[in-house]
Amino acid sequence: MDIVYIRDLRIDTIIGIYDWEREVRQTVSIDLEMASDIRKAAETDDIQYALNYKAVSKRLIAYVENRNALLVETLAEEIAQVIRTEFNVPWLRLRLSKPGAIRGARDVGLIIERGAKPGALPE
Repeated sequence: MDIVYIRDLRIDTIIGIYDWEREVRQTVSIDLEMASDIRKAAETDDIQYALNYKAVSKRLIAYVENRNALLVETLAEEIAQVIRTEFNVPWLRLRLSKPGAIRGARDVGLIIERGAKPGALPE
């Protein structure tokens, strides 16, 4: 299994359950690992055979900026669904955090895995 990843994608959005959180944009940070077989892209040197991390990032930014979720759990599930269906990703691990949400902690959040993790790729 090959993994394409994005680290610390920061997006401003409305998220939270408290009244003050519904009034201000907060930054969320996304780390994403996505299963992808990179062999054909490597062999052909052609982006059409790659999982395009720029396209994934742009889609996530557009989605999250406009979502206005109450819970990080909801946002994480929705992000996973978007990536798996729109980019044909069989498995992903997503870390979604809210930096500075708790005094004294750098960030808080959650990590989810969705889909079936492909076995080792044949040589």
